Amino acid sequence: MLTRYIYNNHSYMKTIEFTISHRDGRARAGNLGLNGHRLSTPLFMPVGTQGTVKAMAPFELREVGAEIVLCNTFHLYLRPGHDVIAGAGGLHRFIGWDGPVLTDSGGFQVYSLSPLRKISDEGVKFRSYLDGSTHFIGPRESMEIQKALGADVIMAFDECTPYPSTYDYTLKSLMLTTGWARVCRDFPLEGQTLFGIVQGGVYDDLRKQSAEEITALDFDGYAVGGVSVGEPKNLMYDIVWGTEPYLPEEKPRYLMGIGFPEDILEAVEAGFDMFDCVVPTRTARHGTLFTSFGRVSIKNSIFKRDFTQLDPQCSCYTCKNFTRAYLHHLFRAGEILSIRLNTIHNLHFYFSLFSGIRQAIMENRFTAYKKAWTQIY
Repeated sequence: MLTRYIYNNHSYMKTIEFTISHRDGRARAGNLGLNGHRLSTPLFMPVGTQGTVKAMAPFELREVGAEIVLCNTFHLYLRPGHDVIAGAGGLHRFIGWDGPVLTDSGGFQVYSLSPLRKISDEGVKFRSYLDGSTHFIGPRESMEIQKALGADVIMAFDECTPYPSTYDYTLKSLMLTTGWARVCRDFPLEGQTLFGIVQGGVYDDLRKQSAEEITALDFDGYAVGGVSVGEPKNLMYDIVWGTEPYLPEEKPRYLMGIGFPEDILEAVEAGFDMFDCVVPTRTARHGTLFTSFGRVSIKNSIFKRDFTQLDPQCSCYTCKNFTRAYLHHLFRAGEILSIRLNTIHNLHFYFSLFSGIRQAIMENRFTAYKKAWTQIY
């Protein structure tokens, strides 16, 4: 679907299409078209913070089922620099990935990683965690960086409200995010899809206010941010269920940073379409593996002489070729292959989980599917 968008006299062409094929309650299965690529939703994006999903080559990502990857604006801006990546022909060529790429705005990393940050109406002044150098990123700068990176989907610049925060601070943060979203929306782009981000902390009325203000700007899709930042799980679920009714039905909904299976299933049931998280790759590096019967800590000594397959129901390269005893040995020995095989397995598990989610929605049995998995996890 070729669509022309005109914002404040800026005109640009892009290819984006989102269709919902089936609904099962609030859960929905569909397709997201991005620059000639068609992705099935709900979908999961593995996180390639530095332009690489740790331990995985691009062809391996394809083999385990990845269709789109997420890269980090903040980190790539600091190193190697968006000018370097632009000089290489853009992020796709630089990282050797021929599928769609989503870049976040950098707002979360400014909040979580940068010492001595100072927030103003114009943006955020901060010191690099790499060398202490001083930098400034505001909404225009974030758009300029993401435009240079050349990602297919880019995110509006926002402030990720920390938890806990007072009502007054959260309201002020929300107002900043809305003001920055307007600047991002008016920035001239070509061939890039722009998502707005809803904030509002744990306050129902502020989440509603933020959703109404951001959706009024008519972005191509909408993300809910500021979750999984330390709040209790029941509050996170309240935010997910409470915000969804204020998001447009016809556009994709992205819940940022949610990654444990039980949380993903809850959010799919609430009506969200897109997810990203470091959980499958980070836990793999620490020896925790997701299986059809629950989590496995492969570092445990009980696996030293266990010569069975990790997960008999899994068809990934790791499970088809290696035993639990070998995976245990590799982890204990600190071998690089341990990280690679564990990551292959965990990502394969996640993409299989999402395939099952989509099929369950299409067959009107998502509630039973969710119940079965939540009993395990």
